Amino acid sequence: MKVICKIFTILVAGSFVAYPFQVRASEPAFLSVAVGYYDLVQDHNQATEFRVEYRSDKGVSMFKPFFGMMGTTDSALYAYGGFLLDLFYGRRFVVTPSLAAGYYEKGDGKELGHELEFRSSVEISYRFDDRSRVGLSFYHLSNASISSKNPGTEVLSIVYSMPLNTED
Repeated sequence: MKVICKIFTILVAGSFVAYPFQVRASEPAFLSVAVGYYDLVQDHNQATEFRVEYRSDKGVSMFKPFFGMMGTTDSALYAYGGFLLDLFYGRRFVVTPSLAAGYYEKGDGKELGHELEFRSSVEISYRFDDRSRVGLSFYHLSNASISSKNPGTEVLSIVYSMPLNTED
């Protein structure tokens, strides 16, 4: 799994350097669902992650708000909100970095040190003609050292995003 993370990081970084990205203002809102591998890098509290997000089509400048909820098979829960940016690589590929903050409840899962947790994420998706997307998402979740305990965790997920308000 660590090899997959390194390859994913290299592809994202290489894409930013190699090709000029575009921002499109006319994208619809999305309902996104994901399933992934929780605690990917540290491998102490592995679990399956399930996630649902609403991604708005309205925003401030290029940034669009989103909110969502994540749960794991270890009963950990995370409800969050933040901002994202869709960067288009040609017509079909979309890189979506995002930042969010929210409330974390560990359940029987990993103790992250605080209820307030921050998520930094990058997603690479393929965009279909109907504007739906399928992709890979990688994110880091931690409390940004607002607590003395800050182990953090990483999640790699498969994501499907369904457009909600297409004009076509």
